[in-house]
Amino acid sequence: MIDKSHDPLTDQIVDFLCGIGIEVRDESLDEPTFLPGIKVWSDKLLLDREKLKYPGDLLHEAGHLAVIEEKERLTGQVGQKANQEILAIAWSYAAAVHLELDPALVIHSGGFHGWREVFLDTLERGTFVGVSMLKDLGLTADKEQAAQLGIPPYPQMIKWLL
Repeated sequence: MIDKSHDPLTDQIVDFLCGIGIEVRDESLDEPTFLPGIKVWSDKLLLDREKLKYPGDLLHEAGHLAVIEEKERLTGQVGQKANQEILAIAWSYAAAVHLELDPALVIHSGGFHGWREVFLDTLERGTFVGVSMLKDLGLTADKEQAAQLGIPPYPQMIKWLL
C-alpha cells in the first residue's frame, strides 16, 4: 500500500500552490466532495491525501481560485461563473507544464467527459478558448502578444493569480 501522505507528486503540487499564494491545508474530509480528497473552502484548498484520487485535480481546483479576484476568493464564490471551468482548465495545464509534469495528469481520463484529447490538443497548440481568456485577464500572452512583449507565450504565465 502506498503511503499517500508522502506522495512526492502531491507534495510538489502543494509546494507550488503554497509558493504562489494558494493555501493548501491537510484535513480529513468526511463529507462527499466534488473531486475526491479536495474541497475548495473560501480562498484555500482542503486536502485529504488518503482520499485524493488524481493529484492533478489539485491544480485544476487551484485554477478556479487563481482566476478570480482575491475578494471573490475570500467570499467563497469559486466556480460560480460560467467561464471559470474553462479558465481553470487552461490555468492548470499551464501549471502542469511549468512544473514539468505530463499535462495528462491534469487533463486525465477520469474526467472531461470524452473531451480529454481535444482539450490536450488545443491547449498544446495554444488555441483552447481558455488561453485567450487568461490573456484577457493579463495572466498570460498569446504568441502574437508575447512576440511584441519579448516574453514566452502560453503556457508560460506572466503571473499566477489574478
